[in-house]
Amino acid sequence: MSRTAIIGILAVLLVIVCAFFPWSAVDVDSRHLVFSGVNGAGSNYGEPGRLCIILGVIGICIFLVKNKWVSRINLFIIGFLLAWTFRNLLLYSRCEMGDCPHPQPALYLSFAGALVAFLCVLFTRTPKSSQ
Repeated sequence: MSRTAIIGILAVLLVIVCAFFPWSAVDVDSRHLVFSGVNGAGSNYGEPGRLCIILGVIGICIFLVKNKWVSRINLFIIGFLLAWTFRNLLLYSRCEMGDCPHPQPALYLSFAGALVAFLCVLFTRTPKSSQ
């Protein structure tokens, strides 16, 4: 297994772990609400961490297979994971009606992990087909 695949797997594991840590905290009407990727109680955010976990598990399984077509599929899966974590970064850090949340480090680590995983997919060497 190549170094880029190992680093990619570790980066995806970071995204999965960050889904369980707090992403954002906000004080609304004398209530302190803390939101994570899998706990969006009290908001309309939903649970976007579940999709991060599903895409992460699929990405890890694909990182373990060394095939040209599977690597192309992994490019799509991890690219979608990167886009989804960027969407979460924008969603959980924006102000709404004067209430500004306090983004937590796990939100930024999740995006950084997805970015590193995407770069690892781009730089992973695939076996050359013999024709």
